[in-house]
Amino acid sequence: MVKKKSSITETASAIMMEDGEPETPIQEDEAFTTLSETLKEIRKLKGVQGYILRGTTSATIDLKEPEKIVEYAILSSQALDSSREITELFNLGEPQHILIQGKELKTLSLLIGANKISIFMEKTADHTEILNRIPH
Repeated sequence: MVKKKSSITETASAIMMEDGEPETPIQEDEAFTTLSETLKEIRKLKGVQGYILRGTTSATIDLKEPEKIVEYAILSSQALDSSREITELFNLGEPQHILIQGKELKTLSLLIGANKISIFMEKTADHTEILNRIPH
């Protein structure tokens, strides 16, 4: 049986950010890759349960409990969306990061460029140390 060759062509286009600086898909991929590598290192820290990194074209998920991916993804999405709505409603500007703390676990969520990050950790984990490791 002969395999049919297929050709894929990709067109690069500029994306305008709010501050007016153009960002190409290549730059976006570099930022995503850098954040992905940083999150792999953060995942090794004591108390970190996992993370979700979402870009415009791809996502990376590393969770201690992979069977709860849907629940974590919904929490991540809702936290980021709700924080933007609340800060807009009260004219507070852009949120720098969101921390949701429960009885045993907490979630740190932030938006860096077009990348959405949520890090899930035990309540005792130091979220400020994690924030300091993430390139802004």
